[in-house]
Formats: sequence, C-alpha cells, structure tokens
Amino acid sequence: MLNIKYTQGIYIEETRKEIMKNYCTLFDSNYIMRGLAMYESLKKHSSEFWLYMFAFDTNCYKTLIEMKLQNVTVVSLEEFEDVELLKVKQTRTAGEYCWTSTSSTILYCIEKYSLESCTYLDADLYFFSNPDVLIEEMEKSNKSILITSHRYTPEYDQSEISGKYCVQFMTFKNNKEGLQVLKWWRNACIEWCFARAEQGKFGDQKYLDNWPNQFDGVHELKNLGGGVAPWNVQQYEFSDNLEGEKNISGEKFLLIFYHFHGVKVYSNNYFDCNIYKLNNKIIKSIYKPYIEHLNFIKKNYFKNENINDFKNKLGSWDLLKKYMSVFKSKISNNKIFFNLYKY
Repeated sequence: MLNIKYTQGIYIEETRKEIMKNYCTLFDSNYIMRGLAMYESLKKHSSEFWLYMFAFDTNCYKTLIEMKLQNVTVVSLEEFEDVELLKVKQTRTAGEYCWTSTSSTILYCIEKYSLESCTYLDADLYFFSNPDVLIEEMEKSNKSILITSHRYTPEYDQSEISGKYCVQFMTFKNNKEGLQVLKWWRNACIEWCFARAEQGKFGDQKYLDNWPNQFDGVHELKNLGGGVAPWNVQQYEFSDNLEGEKNISGEKFLLIFYHFHGVKVYSNNYFDCNIYKLNNKIIKSIYKPYIEHLNFIKKNYFKNENINDFKNKLGSWDLLKKYMSVFKSKISNNKIFFNLYKY
C-alpha cells in the first residue's frame, strides 16, 4: 500500500512507476461536492492511484488547492486550456464546454505527465469497490481503449439520441491505438460538441457509437459492476453487501461504481433521484449512503458556505411541479416516478 503525502507535482515523477492507475476528472464549483465524494470513494477502495482534478473555475481551483488532497494534482484552466479550446469556448455553454474538454483533459494528462494510460471519471460517479478490475479487464483483452455501455433498461433506452456508450469511465493507453482514437475524439469535439441531437451527434458522447468498428483496440466493458446507473438498475437485484444479479440471465457481479445522474439534494433534508423507477432497496443501499456522504462533505468542509450542489429548500411550489410532471407522465404513459426522499 502506498502512503503518498499531498503534493502538487513535487513527488509525482518519483511515485508514478509505483502507482498502478491514473485517473482524471473535471468539474466546477457547482459539482465540487460530487467530485470530492467521488474522490473519497476512490480513495477508500484503492490506495494505488493518482487523480488529476481539472478545476473549471477559480473558486473551485482555490478550494481544492487549500484542501491539500492526497494522491491528487489539481489543474487550473489557465494551465490546461490551449489555443484550439479557447477558440471555441465562447461558442459553448458551460456544460457544453466541459463536454468539449473531456477528451482534452485525458490527452493533457497522458502527454504532460508521461502516463502509460489514463482513465476519465465523471464527477458524479461513486465507488463501492475497487475499480482496478475494470481497467485490468481491458488490459487482459490486449486492447488500448475502454468504453462502457449505457446498458439501458428498455423503457429508458435513449441510444438513438444519447448514444450506446456513456462518457463516464473511459481508459486510453499511451500507445498508437489509444492516441489515435483520443486525438480523433478531441478534434471532433472541438469541431462540434453541443447539448442537442444533430446529424447523428450529441455532445461528446454519440461519437463513441462507431468506435468498435471504426478503430482497432477498442474494448467494451463486460463487467456489469462498472456502469450501474438509474437508467439500467431496474435490471438487477442487489444483496445487502451490494452483490448484484441480473434478473434475466442470473449473471452475478459486485457493484463497483454507480453513476448518480440527475440527483438533486435540497438544503431542508430532501433529495430527488430524478425520473427513474427505483425500488426501496436501491434507495436505502445505494442512494442514501451517497447523499449522506455529500451532506458530510458539506458540513465538514464547507460549513456555512453557500454550495451550489445543494439546492434551496424544497417548497410547496416545487412539490406541486413534481406532482404535475408525474401526473402528466401517467397520462402520456411515460415512465416517470416520484423519487423524493428524506435524508
């Protein structure tokens, strides 16, 4: 086990050969608590890692630097942004610019720090066990790029719009195959990356659809424990220790990470799990530990600060809008559920 003290690059060259896995993520002040929860969950389950955090605003950068996080390098926009990104920055919303930059953060890490490989992590992922096995699955396949499928439950299938694969946990090796795909993706995102469906494209994500046929060296993750999310969790049953079983096939797996897409946390002890059908077991075993962790981070790291990750108090008007959306969905036979809970 490594015991690496905090550094902003001082010891990285000395320790990199010992560290098995390199990760990168990006977020701004609006997602800082989720990014920290993701980091702490990774730290809990994997001691041999290094995480490059790209801070997408000044306050986020200053906060992360002051926290002196172990096994972390914080990268500011001033360090990271290049001419190509800056040319298109003003043409994208804040969210679109994050999508535009995802591939560039991975390439930046590989090139600047001479990494053998780098895995991108969405800030709203949360680890329940060690993700090493996911990257090792790619390595055993002798492939150079790892992508993860949405594995949609049929009623939530958005493949035609959002794509078959999810930009959530992606690994690229620093070799000819890996860099070819990564640089192609970066160029494509700089040319077009918007939050709309257009000519077979959507954000940075729909570009992945053809990769297994378009490029050599692409491996689609088989382990069901990587990529459990609200759009596919209906297909699984989980035990108390989060061992999963797929309903149809009986395939068993250990939950490695969950993608907490669309979760909203309110300051008066409510949280909203979005529109998906989620049973009480999922809420109790997966969602509540995550929400409790976010609340812990807020109370211990931010105290009385106004953190955008926590919404204002849930009021009567918010509840009415929520009820109306569910009511309308029943009329139109859409699968929208009232997922509001106390924490």
